[in-house]
Amino acid sequence: MAGDGHLGEFELIRRYFTRSDGRPAAGVTVAGIGDDAAVLRIPAGCDLVAAVDTIVEGRHFPRGSEPRSIGHRALAVNLSDIAAMGATPAWATLALTLPAADPDWLEGFSAGLFELARRHGVDLVGGDTTAGPLTVSVQVLGVVPSGEALRRGGTRAGDLIAVTGTLGDAGAGLEIALSPRRPEDRQALALAQRFLYPTPRVEFGRAARRIARAAMDVSDGMAGDLAKFAAAGGLAAHVDVERLPLSAALLGFAPLERALDHALAGGDDYELLVAVGPAEAARLAAAAEESATPLTVIGEFRAGRGVHWTRGGHPFTPARGGFDHFAGPSTQFTD
Repeated sequence: MAGDGHLGEFELIRRYFTRSDGRPAAGVTVAGIGDDAAVLRIPAGCDLVAAVDTIVEGRHFPRGSEPRSIGHRALAVNLSDIAAMGATPAWATLALTLPAADPDWLEGFSAGLFELARRHGVDLVGGDTTAGPLTVSVQVLGVVPSGEALRRGGTRAGDLIAVTGTLGDAGAGLEIALSPRRPEDRQALALAQRFLYPTPRVEFGRAARRIARAAMDVSDGMAGDLAKFAAAGGLAAHVDVERLPLSAALLGFAPLERALDHALAGGDDYELLVAVGPAEAARLAAAAEESATPLTVIGEFRAGRGVHWTRGGHPFTPARGGFDHFAGPSTQFTD
Protein backbone atom coordinates (compact mmCIF):
# COMPACT_ATOMS: atom_id res chain seq x y z
CA MET A 1 0.00 0.00 0.00
CA ALA A 2 1.73 3.18 -1.20
CA GLY A 3 1.43 6.34 0.87
CA ASP A 4 0.41 9.83 -0.13
CA GLY A 5 2.09 12.45 2.01
CA HIS A 6 -0.41 15.12 0.95
CA LEU A 7 -3.53 13.21 2.05
CA GLY A 8 -4.32 14.13 5.66
CA GLU A 9 -6.91 12.55 7.92
CA PHE A 10 -9.67 15.09 7.39
CA GLU A 11 -9.16 15.27 3.64
CA LEU A 12 -9.20 11.45 3.58
CA ILE A 13 -12.57 11.42 5.35
CA ARG A 14 -14.00 14.19 3.17
CA ARG A 15 -12.87 12.60 -0.08
CA TYR A 16 -13.72 8.94 0.52
CA PHE A 17 -16.26 8.65 3.33
CA THR A 18 -18.55 11.67 3.21
CA ARG A 19 -21.41 10.63 0.93
CA SER A 20 -24.92 11.95 0.50
CA ASP A 21 -26.34 8.65 -0.81
CA GLY A 22 -27.42 5.59 1.14
CA ARG A 23 -29.83 7.43 3.43
CA PRO A 24 -31.63 4.91 5.62
CA ALA A 25 -35.22 3.97 5.04
CA ALA A 26 -35.45 2.62 8.59
CA GLY A 27 -34.73 5.82 10.52
CA VAL A 28 -33.58 9.43 10.31
CA THR A 29 -30.02 10.74 10.45
CA VAL A 30 -30.31 14.02 12.36
CA ALA A 31 -26.55 14.62 12.38
CA GLY A 32 -23.93 12.42 10.73
CA ILE A 33 -20.32 12.89 9.68
CA GLY A 34 -19.01 16.33 10.60
CA ASP A 35 -20.09 16.49 14.24
CA ASP A 36 -18.47 14.97 17.32
CA ALA A 37 -21.07 12.22 17.33
CA ALA A 38 -24.01 11.14 15.22
CA VAL A 39 -27.59 11.93 16.21
CA LEU A 40 -30.02 9.26 15.05
CA ARG A 41 -33.79 9.01 15.30
CA ILE A 42 -35.39 5.59 15.32
CA PRO A 43 -39.06 5.08 14.45
CA ALA A 44 -41.61 4.92 17.24
CA GLY A 45 -42.35 1.41 18.44
CA CYS A 46 -38.96 0.03 17.43
CA ASP A 47 -35.96 -1.39 19.27
CA LEU A 48 -32.41 -0.49 18.29
CA VAL A 49 -30.21 -3.44 17.26
CA ALA A 50 -26.41 -3.02 17.27
CA ALA A 51 -23.64 -5.25 15.88
CA VAL A 52 -19.90 -4.62 15.60
CA ASP A 53 -17.09 -6.66 14.06
CA THR A 54 -13.41 -6.09 13.46
CA ILE A 55 -11.48 -7.59 10.55
CA VAL A 56 -7.69 -7.62 10.61
CA GLU A 57 -5.25 -8.11 7.75
CA GLY A 58 -3.49 -11.44 8.11
CA ARG A 59 -6.20 -12.75 10.41
CA HIS A 60 -9.52 -12.34 8.58
CA PHE A 61 -8.30 -11.72 5.05
CA PRO A 62 -4.97 -12.37 3.28
CA ARG A 63 -2.44 -9.61 2.82
CA GLY A 64 -2.84 -7.99 -0.56
CA SER A 65 -6.59 -8.66 -0.75
CA GLU A 66 -8.64 -6.49 -3.09
CA PRO A 67 -9.53 -3.27 -1.25
CA ARG A 68 -13.05 -3.38 -2.73
CA SER A 69 -13.52 -6.82 -1.19
CA ILE A 70 -12.25 -5.63 2.21
CA GLY A 71 -14.75 -2.76 2.21
CA HIS A 72 -17.57 -5.08 1.21
CA ARG A 73 -16.68 -7.74 3.80
CA ALA A 74 -16.29 -5.24 6.64
CA LEU A 75 -19.91 -4.19 6.20
CA ALA A 76 -21.31 -7.57 5.13
CA VAL A 77 -20.22 -9.41 8.28
CA ASN A 78 -22.21 -6.94 10.39
CA LEU A 79 -25.21 -6.97 8.08
CA SER A 80 -25.31 -10.74 8.54
CA ASP A 81 -25.63 -10.29 12.31
CA ILE A 82 -28.39 -7.72 11.81
CA ALA A 83 -30.16 -10.15 9.45
CA ALA A 84 -29.99 -12.91 12.06
CA MET A 85 -31.93 -10.66 14.44
CA GLY A 86 -34.65 -10.06 11.83
CA ALA A 87 -33.81 -6.35 11.86
CA THR A 88 -33.58 -3.68 9.16
CA PRO A 89 -30.10 -2.07 8.94
CA ALA A 90 -29.99 1.73 8.99
CA TRP A 91 -26.65 3.21 10.05
CA ALA A 92 -22.96 2.29 10.19
CA THR A 93 -19.84 3.70 11.81
CA LEU A 94 -16.31 2.92 10.64
CA ALA A 95 -13.00 2.83 12.50
CA LEU A 96 -10.21 2.41 9.95
CA THR A 97 -6.56 1.85 10.83
CA LEU A 98 -4.25 2.23 7.82
CA PRO A 99 -0.51 1.69 7.34
CA ALA A 100 -0.60 4.52 4.75
CA ALA A 101 -3.15 6.82 3.11
CA ASP A 102 -3.08 5.36 -0.41
CA PRO A 103 -5.71 7.03 -2.65
CA ASP A 104 -6.07 4.01 -4.96
CA TRP A 105 -6.61 1.66 -2.01
CA LEU A 106 -9.06 4.04 -0.37
CA GLU A 107 -11.01 4.46 -3.61
CA GLY A 108 -11.48 0.70 -3.93
CA PHE A 109 -12.25 0.17 -0.25
CA SER A 110 -14.85 2.94 -0.05
CA ALA A 111 -16.44 1.77 -3.32
CA GLY A 112 -16.93 -1.75 -1.92
CA LEU A 113 -18.31 -0.38 1.34
CA PHE A 114 -20.74 2.09 -0.22
CA GLU A 115 -21.99 -0.25 -2.94
CA LEU A 116 -23.24 -2.65 -0.26
CA ALA A 117 -24.45 0.21 1.95
CA ARG A 118 -26.64 1.59 -0.85
CA ARG A 119 -28.06 -1.85 -1.55
CA HIS A 120 -29.34 -2.11 2.02
CA GLY A 121 -30.17 1.53 2.79
CA VAL A 122 -27.31 2.02 5.24
CA ASP A 123 -25.99 5.52 6.02
CA LEU A 124 -22.35 5.90 7.17
CA VAL A 125 -22.67 8.39 10.03
CA GLY A 126 -19.27 8.53 11.71
CA GLY A 127 -16.09 6.81 12.79
CA ASP A 128 -12.37 7.36 13.07
CA THR A 129 -9.15 6.94 11.08
CA THR A 130 -5.69 6.32 12.43
CA ALA A 131 -2.29 5.02 11.34
CA GLY A 132 -1.20 1.47 12.09
CA PRO A 133 -1.59 -2.16 10.89
CA LEU A 134 -4.55 -2.55 8.53
CA THR A 135 -7.63 -3.09 10.73
CA VAL A 136 -11.27 -2.33 9.95
CA SER A 137 -14.01 -2.07 12.58
CA VAL A 138 -17.58 -1.47 11.46
CA GLN A 139 -20.63 -1.07 13.65
CA VAL A 140 -24.09 -1.41 12.14
CA LEU A 141 -27.24 -0.14 13.83
CA GLY A 142 -30.64 -1.38 12.78
CA VAL A 143 -34.24 -1.30 13.94
CA VAL A 144 -36.84 -3.95 14.62
CA PRO A 145 -40.43 -3.68 15.91
CA SER A 146 -40.31 -3.70 19.72
CA GLY A 147 -40.13 -7.19 21.14
CA GLU A 148 -39.89 -8.92 17.75
CA ALA A 149 -36.14 -9.42 17.35
CA LEU A 150 -35.13 -13.00 16.59
CA ARG A 151 -32.93 -14.48 19.30
CA ARG A 152 -30.81 -17.61 19.49
CA GLY A 153 -32.60 -18.94 22.56
CA GLY A 154 -36.18 -19.16 21.26
CA THR A 155 -35.96 -22.77 20.10
CA ARG A 156 -38.33 -25.53 21.21
CA ALA A 157 -38.04 -29.30 21.10
CA GLY A 158 -39.42 -30.49 17.77
CA ASP A 159 -38.39 -27.37 15.85
CA LEU A 160 -36.85 -27.97 12.45
CA ILE A 161 -33.35 -26.64 11.79
CA ALA A 162 -32.86 -24.95 8.41
CA VAL A 163 -30.00 -23.06 6.80
CA THR A 164 -29.91 -20.59 3.93
CA GLY A 165 -27.72 -20.85 0.86
CA THR A 166 -24.90 -23.36 0.57
CA LEU A 167 -22.13 -24.16 3.01
CA GLY A 168 -18.39 -24.43 2.57
CA ASP A 169 -18.02 -22.25 -0.53
CA ALA A 170 -16.18 -19.49 1.32
CA GLY A 171 -13.81 -21.96 2.97
CA ALA A 172 -12.92 -23.37 -0.43
CA GLY A 173 -12.70 -19.83 -1.81
CA LEU A 174 -10.17 -18.96 0.87
CA GLU A 175 -8.14 -22.05 -0.02
CA ILE A 176 -8.12 -20.86 -3.61
CA ALA A 177 -7.15 -17.31 -2.63
CA LEU A 178 -4.18 -18.63 -0.64
CA SER A 179 -3.03 -21.06 -3.33
CA PRO A 180 0.26 -20.09 -5.05
CA ARG A 181 -1.24 -21.43 -8.29
CA ARG A 182 -4.80 -20.22 -8.29
CA PRO A 183 -7.09 -22.21 -10.58
CA GLU A 184 -8.87 -20.02 -13.11
CA ASP A 185 -11.83 -22.23 -14.05
CA ARG A 186 -15.38 -20.98 -13.57
CA GLN A 187 -16.06 -23.07 -10.46
CA ALA A 188 -12.94 -21.85 -8.68
CA LEU A 189 -13.71 -18.23 -9.53
CA ALA A 190 -17.25 -18.64 -8.18
CA LEU A 191 -15.94 -20.04 -4.91
CA ALA A 192 -13.37 -17.27 -4.56
CA GLN A 193 -16.14 -14.69 -5.01
CA ARG A 194 -18.11 -16.30 -2.17
CA PHE A 195 -15.18 -15.59 0.14
CA LEU A 196 -14.36 -12.15 -1.22
CA TYR A 197 -17.95 -10.86 -1.48
CA PRO A 198 -20.29 -12.62 0.98
CA THR A 199 -24.04 -12.06 0.65
CA PRO A 200 -25.78 -11.07 3.90
CA ARG A 201 -29.33 -12.51 4.02
CA VAL A 202 -30.99 -9.29 5.16
CA GLU A 203 -34.25 -9.60 3.23
CA PHE A 204 -34.79 -13.20 4.33
CA GLY A 205 -33.99 -12.31 7.96
CA ARG A 206 -36.73 -9.68 7.99
CA ALA A 207 -39.21 -12.09 6.37
CA ALA A 208 -38.34 -14.85 8.83
CA ARG A 209 -38.84 -12.63 11.88
CA ARG A 210 -42.51 -13.45 12.43
CA ILE A 211 -42.26 -17.07 11.27
CA ALA A 212 -39.09 -18.57 12.75
CA ARG A 213 -38.62 -19.03 16.49
CA ALA A 214 -34.87 -18.33 16.56
CA ALA A 215 -31.92 -17.57 14.29
CA MET A 216 -28.19 -16.93 14.19
CA ASP A 217 -25.66 -16.35 11.46
CA VAL A 218 -23.12 -18.96 10.37
CA SER A 219 -19.78 -17.17 10.34
CA ASP A 220 -17.36 -19.43 12.23
CA GLY A 221 -18.29 -22.76 10.64
CA MET A 222 -21.44 -24.85 10.98
CA ALA A 223 -19.88 -27.27 13.50
CA GLY A 224 -19.09 -24.52 15.99
CA ASP A 225 -22.06 -22.26 15.35
CA LEU A 226 -24.71 -24.99 15.57
CA ALA A 227 -23.29 -25.95 18.97
CA LYS A 228 -23.80 -22.35 20.11
CA PHE A 229 -27.34 -22.35 18.70
CA ALA A 230 -28.24 -25.56 20.52
CA ALA A 231 -26.71 -24.33 23.79
CA ALA A 232 -28.63 -21.04 23.65
CA GLY A 233 -31.93 -22.92 23.66
CA GLY A 234 -30.83 -25.64 26.08
CA LEU A 235 -31.60 -28.35 23.51
CA ALA A 236 -29.84 -30.97 21.40
CA ALA A 237 -29.44 -30.46 17.67
CA HIS A 238 -29.74 -33.59 15.53
CA VAL A 239 -28.38 -33.15 12.01
CA ASP A 240 -27.72 -35.51 9.11
CA VAL A 241 -24.59 -34.26 7.33
CA GLU A 242 -25.90 -35.70 4.07
CA ARG A 243 -28.57 -33.00 4.13
CA LEU A 244 -26.09 -30.12 4.32
CA PRO A 245 -26.48 -27.96 1.17
CA LEU A 246 -23.32 -28.13 -0.95
CA SER A 247 -22.96 -26.17 -4.18
CA ALA A 248 -22.13 -27.72 -7.52
CA ALA A 249 -19.06 -25.48 -7.62
CA LEU A 250 -17.78 -26.86 -4.31
CA LEU A 251 -18.43 -30.49 -5.30
CA GLY A 252 -16.68 -29.85 -8.61
CA PHE A 253 -13.67 -28.34 -6.86
CA ALA A 254 -13.17 -30.73 -3.94
CA PRO A 255 -13.79 -34.42 -3.17
CA LEU A 256 -16.88 -35.03 -1.02
CA GLU A 257 -14.92 -35.49 2.24
CA ARG A 258 -13.07 -32.23 1.74
CA ALA A 259 -16.28 -30.46 0.72
CA LEU A 260 -17.97 -31.62 3.93
CA ASP A 261 -14.98 -30.41 5.95
CA HIS A 262 -15.32 -26.96 4.37
CA ALA A 263 -19.07 -26.98 5.04
CA LEU A 264 -18.68 -27.94 8.68
CA ALA A 265 -15.63 -25.92 9.71
CA GLY A 266 -14.59 -23.55 6.93
CA GLY A 267 -16.27 -20.39 8.24
CA ASP A 268 -17.06 -17.11 6.44
CA ASP A 269 -20.28 -18.41 4.86
CA TYR A 270 -22.50 -15.73 6.47
CA GLU A 271 -25.62 -17.80 5.97
CA LEU A 272 -28.48 -17.94 8.49
CA LEU A 273 -29.42 -20.84 10.74
CA VAL A 274 -33.11 -20.77 11.70
CA ALA A 275 -35.37 -22.82 13.94
CA VAL A 276 -38.97 -23.11 12.86
CA GLY A 277 -41.96 -25.04 14.15
CA PRO A 278 -43.08 -27.82 11.79
CA ALA A 279 -46.45 -26.13 11.27
CA GLU A 280 -44.69 -22.97 10.04
CA ALA A 281 -42.11 -24.65 7.81
CA ALA A 282 -44.12 -24.12 4.63
CA ARG A 283 -44.54 -20.39 5.38
CA LEU A 284 -40.81 -20.04 5.96
CA ALA A 285 -40.07 -21.87 2.70
CA ALA A 286 -42.42 -19.49 0.88
CA ALA A 287 -40.68 -16.48 2.46
CA ALA A 288 -37.34 -17.87 1.34
CA GLU A 289 -38.60 -18.35 -2.20
CA GLU A 290 -40.01 -14.81 -2.28
CA SER A 291 -36.63 -13.37 -1.29
CA ALA A 292 -34.80 -15.69 -3.75
CA THR A 293 -32.99 -17.33 -0.85
CA PRO A 294 -32.24 -21.08 -0.99
CA LEU A 295 -33.35 -22.78 2.25
CA THR A 296 -32.64 -26.36 3.34
CA VAL A 297 -33.95 -28.27 6.37
CA ILE A 298 -31.00 -30.18 7.84
CA GLY A 299 -32.32 -31.56 11.15
CA GLU A 300 -34.30 -30.84 14.27
CA PHE A 301 -34.00 -29.82 17.91
CA ARG A 302 -34.81 -32.40 20.58
CA ALA A 303 -34.57 -32.59 24.36
CA GLY A 304 -30.99 -32.99 25.50
CA ARG A 305 -27.70 -31.21 25.00
CA GLY A 306 -25.06 -30.77 22.31
CA VAL A 307 -25.00 -31.56 18.60
CA HIS A 308 -25.59 -35.08 17.33
CA TRP A 309 -24.29 -35.59 13.80
CA THR A 310 -25.19 -38.62 11.72
CA ARG A 311 -24.14 -39.83 8.30
CA GLY A 312 -25.81 -42.74 6.60
CA GLY A 313 -27.70 -43.47 9.83
CA HIS A 314 -24.50 -43.74 11.90
CA PRO A 315 -22.90 -41.29 14.37
CA PHE A 316 -20.49 -38.88 12.70
CA THR A 317 -17.77 -36.65 14.14
CA PRO A 318 -16.60 -33.57 12.18
CA ALA A 319 -12.86 -33.52 11.58
CA ARG A 320 -12.60 -29.93 12.82
CA GLY A 321 -14.53 -27.56 15.03
CA GLY A 322 -15.35 -23.96 14.16
CA PHE A 323 -13.21 -20.84 14.22
CA ASP A 324 -12.12 -19.51 17.65
CA HIS A 325 -9.62 -16.67 17.89
CA PHE A 326 -8.26 -17.77 21.26
CA ALA A 327 -8.54 -21.55 21.15
CA GLY A 328 -6.74 -22.75 18.05
CA PRO A 329 -8.50 -21.11 15.09
CA SER A 330 -9.16 -23.37 12.15
CA THR A 331 -7.65 -20.88 9.74
CA GLN A 332 -5.18 -18.04 10.16
CA PHE A 333 -3.28 -16.19 7.49
CA THR A 334 0.46 -15.80 7.84
CA ASP A 335 3.13 -13.80 6.04
